[in-house]
Amino acid sequence: MMRQIVLDTETTGLSAATGDRIIELGCVELLNRKLTGNNLHLYFNPGRSSHEDALRVHGITDEFLRDKPRFEACVQDILQYLGGAELIIHNASFDIGFLNKELALCGLPPLAEHVGSVIDTLALAKEMFPGKRNSLDALCDRLEVDNSGRQLHGALLDAELLADVYINMTRGQEALLVAEEASASADGVVLHQVDLRQFSLPVIAPTTEELAAHEDLLAQLDKSSGGKTIWRKLSEAA
Repeated sequence: MMRQIVLDTETTGLSAATGDRIIELGCVELLNRKLTGNNLHLYFNPGRSSHEDALRVHGITDEFLRDKPRFEACVQDILQYLGGAELIIHNASFDIGFLNKELALCGLPPLAEHVGSVIDTLALAKEMFPGKRNSLDALCDRLEVDNSGRQLHGALLDAELLADVYINMTRGQEALLVAEEASASADGVVLHQVDLRQFSLPVIAPTTEELAAHEDLLAQLDKSSGGKTIWRKLSEAA
């Protein structure tokens, strides 16, 4: 069973190296690409104020965080929740950099030693949509994920949106899971697979009118390309 955790953080600023800290962690669990509702959502007292620019993004005030636990008080619960899972993160280097800093302050090894692997959806989006805006909001618009409730950045809300975005971006993977699930059901009962080669599928030949329309379209494409279409060259060579 494939366990994935979609993860997002909010921070006091942009640089873990210069002392910025995590103030919110939001995690959404997927089992076999389906939301389970077993989510993790925590706020932390970072022991410092957020930069003005960061505060405008997430709106999480010092007053709100004053009575929240420190990261180190929750770190074992976090690692137990994340343990062995495949993480899905948008712009993963940012969040992982902050998590590694928090773990180092707790005297613990980096995140890579606690989880299975990491998928960066920003890198995935750049491959799928080169040259386009690939922020979370842009992907929500492109993939028709409703983000109307996102007035400010929030780790749990952003993780929930990213889960929907990731599922829409990777629809083809569902076929792989169907193949895996065909081997055994949830209670371990082996299911029999059907060999489709035993069936004789009918072949429907095109009509004369369809063939003529097809040739006409090929001729138009060949003309518009200046006679450079590959299929004409292959046909002449044959």
